[in-house]
Amino acid sequence: MAYTISDACVNCGACEGECPVSAISEKGSKREIDAGTCISCGTCAGVCPAEAISEA
Repeated sequence: MAYTISDACVNCGACEGECPVSAISEKGSKREIDAGTCISCGTCAGVCPAEAISEA
């Protein structure tokens, strides 16, 4: 399952740089994970200070 980013995202960008497959990008006022690219490694969830990332 791909990871998703909730509305709790503060758009800090910490997750984007950590994604090994570049599946995260800025979309409006928060980050978004491309489910087709995400490899479900969980690295992004581990660095999110807002705990806004979880497995779908």
